[in-house]
Amino acid sequence: MADLSCDFVGIKSPNPFWLASAPPTDKEYNVRRAFQAGWGGVVWKTLGEDGAPVVNVNGPRYGAIYGADRRLLGLNNIELITDRPLEVNLREIATVKRDYPDRALVVSLMVPCEEEAWTRILARVEETGADGVELNFGCPHGMSERGMGAAVGQVPDYVEMVTRWCKQNTRMPVIVKLTPNITDIRLASRAAHKGGADAVSLINTINSITSVDLDLMAPEPTIDGKGTHGGYCGPAVKPIALNMVAEIARDPATRGLPISGIGGVTTWKDAAEFMALGAGNVQVCTAAMTYGFRIVQEMISGLSDWMDRKGHARPEDFVGKAVPNVTDWQYLNLNYIAKARIDPETCIKCGRCYAACEDTSHQAIEMTADRSFLVRDEDCVACNLCVDVCPVEGCIDMRRLSPGEVDPRTGKEVPANYGNWTTHPNNPGRKSAAEQGLE
Repeated sequence: MADLSCDFVGIKSPNPFWLASAPPTDKEYNVRRAFQAGWGGVVWKTLGEDGAPVVNVNGPRYGAIYGADRRLLGLNNIELITDRPLEVNLREIATVKRDYPDRALVVSLMVPCEEEAWTRILARVEETGADGVELNFGCPHGMSERGMGAAVGQVPDYVEMVTRWCKQNTRMPVIVKLTPNITDIRLASRAAHKGGADAVSLINTINSITSVDLDLMAPEPTIDGKGTHGGYCGPAVKPIALNMVAEIARDPATRGLPISGIGGVTTWKDAAEFMALGAGNVQVCTAAMTYGFRIVQEMISGLSDWMDRKGHARPEDFVGKAVPNVTDWQYLNLNYIAKARIDPETCIKCGRCYAACEDTSHQAIEMTADRSFLVRDEDCVACNLCVDVCPVEGCIDMRRLSPGEVDPRTGKEVPANYGNWTTHPNNPGRKSAAEQGLE
C-alpha cells in the first residue's frame, strides 16, 4: 500500500489533502468533523486584527455556475474573513491542535499592511501550537478595498515586505497565498521567495460576477437590489490554477520553492495532476462544500490505488514529474503528425463531430448516406475538436503517424526526426529543453 503521509515545509500530515481557508474551516465544530472524516490538514479560515470587527452580509453570499446536468462547476462568494472574535478562534485552534496532534493545522492571516499588526497576531497564533501560518494575499473582494488581501498580492514589493516581516517575527513556517488576479504569477512568487517564504499556495479566488438577475437588473447574489464582484472557485478554475502552479514550478527564480496547490480539486486525479506539476500537497474547498467532508475518503483511496498501480511508494515519487514536459509553444515538435480516428462500434451517430468540424474547423469529417462518419486524412490537421465534442468517451482518438508514413494532407513522408522544435529547419538556433533548464 502506498504511504500518503506528507511533510510539507516541516508540517506533517497523514495525507496530502488539506481543507483550504474558507467557510468549511471557520470553527472548531467544522474542523473536528473534517479531521474525523479523514482530512490530513486544514488551513483555518482567515483571522483578522483584534478590535477590527468584520461584518458579513446576512443575505445570499454565493452565486453559482452549473453544467447542463446542474453539476456545480463554479462558485462565487462575497463572504469576508472570519467575523468571529479573534480570542474565540485562537482558543478553538489550540484545543483542536491539542486533540489532533498528527494533523496539519495552519492559520490563515490578514491584517493591515503594518509590521506591528503582523507581529502582534503572529505572537498570539504561536501560542496556540499551530503548525504554521498562511498569509492571505489573495482575497479579491471586501478586504481588498481596505488595502488587504489582493491589494497586497498584486504588488510584488508589498508581498516581499510583509513576508519578510513575518519571517523575522515568527518561528512558524510561513506560506504565502497568491492571488490569480495578476498579469504574471511569477512576479508575486519571486517576491515571496525573496522575502523568505517557506512556501506559496495558489490560487486564491478569481475576481468575478457569475450572473445577472435580469428581473432585478443586478448581479447575483443580490443583496437588497445590489450586487458586487466576488471570488470565483470550483472545478471551472482548475485549468487556470494548474497553469499558474506550473509557471512557478518551472521558473528558474523559484525552482524548489514548495507549492500548495489550490483550485478546483474535486477528485484524486485532480490532486495527482497538481502534484505532478510541482505541488507538494493540495487544498480543497468547493468540493467539500458541494459533497461534504467524507469526499476525502474517495480522494484518499483513489490516489492510493493509482500510486500502487504506478509503483509510487510515496507522493514524493511523482511530485513535479510533469514539470520538465511543460514548455513554451516555440519548443513544441512540429514534426509530430496525427490523424483522428472514429470507432464505428461505439459511435452513436449523433453527428456532433461532423457539425463541429464542418462548420467551425477543417471540413475533415464526411457523413455517409447511412449516417456513418469517416475522417478524410488529407484534410485532418489533428486539432482534436472532434474528440472534445464527442459525447462518447474513447469513440474518437488521435493516431500518431510513424516516421516514414506518408501524410495524406501533404503527400510527404513523416520525418524520421521526432526531436523538439529546436531541430526543425525553420527554427535554427532555438534553445533546447535542457538549455532552458527544464531537464
